Amino acid sequence: MARIRVVGWARRLPVSAGVRAGRVWAREHLEALGWDRADPDAADAVVLAVSELLTNAHVHARSDADLVLVWDGHCLHLSVHDDSRALPRPREADPDALGGRGLALVEAVADHWHARPDRVGKTVTACFHPPSEICGPLAP
Repeated sequence: MARIRVVGWARRLPVSAGVRAGRVWAREHLEALGWDRADPDAADAVVLAVSELLTNAHVHARSDADLVLVWDGHCLHLSVHDDSRALPRPREADPDALGGRGLALVEAVADHWHARPDRVGKTVTACFHPPSEICGPLAP
């Protein structure tokens, strides 16, 4: 029987910590998994999604956010939980608008994403398939 190995990390990011702290934290864990060496563009895509999902939690939900990364050897699951039960929807932003493109960016860089409400808010999860050189949950 094959053993399934999973590794994950979680961090609470208060609104006051800003989005940068989440990007730095995620980048450190992507480096530990070797994604930055195997495919820097894939690592950048994950960090971009972290930035957009944390921004949505802080700006639209006006709440702290729980950021979770889980690598199961097949998909890197990036989840952000906030205190609003309102599910996000991609929208068409005006060309001159300063915002409104976050979920469209997540949709463009992730292999897939979804949102689900729970009794105290919602969680948005994006899945990223690994660079071809990454073959296991803790590959160097």
